[in-house]
Amino acid sequence: MGGVTGAGVRPVLVNGNLLAQDVDVIVNAWNRNIIPWWMLVPQGVSGAIKRRSGHAPFRELSTLGPIPLGGAVLTGAGRLPYRAIIHVAGINMLWRASERSVRGSVRSAMGIVQRHGFSSVAFPIIGAGSGGLSAEHALSCMLDELGTVAWEGRVVVVRFAKP
Repeated sequence: MGGVTGAGVRPVLVNGNLLAQDVDVIVNAWNRNIIPWWMLVPQGVSGAIKRRSGHAPFRELSTLGPIPLGGAVLTGAGRLPYRAIIHVAGINMLWRASERSVRGSVRSAMGIVQRHGFSSVAFPIIGAGSGGLSAEHALSCMLDELGTVAWEGRVVVVRFAKP
C-alpha cells in the first residue's frame, strides 16, 4: 500500500457510534450523489445521520451535483451538534467500494478539513458495510492513506458498535 509512515496523521480508533464523537466535523460515507437523496433509503452511517440531522444537510447536498468517485463535499450539519458534515463518494454506481475510492475519500475529506480550518474530524470505516469491502481491508486503506496526510489535528476513526 506504500503510505508514508511516521509523518502523517495517527488517528484514534474507537468502537462506538460516529454521532457520539466530540469533534468539529463528521464524515458521511455517501455515494456519487447522482440519484436524488429522497429516492434513497439511506442505511448505516447515512441513515443514522439522516435520522438525527433532519433533511437539511441532504437537501443542501442535492444542490452540489455529482461527486467524483473518491471526492468529497461539505454541507451544514442540520440538527447535529457539529460544525459541518463532509460527504464522501466512497462507492461507485454499483454500490461498491474499492481501495481507490476509499483512499480518495480520505484524501478529499482531509483536504476539506484542512481548507476550512477544522481541528478535529471523525470518520466511519469507508467502504465497509454496503460498500462490500471487509472492515479490516477498508480500515487498512484508510490508516495507510491518513499516514500520508501532514496535519496536526485530531482524527477519530469509528468502528460501529451497537450500545
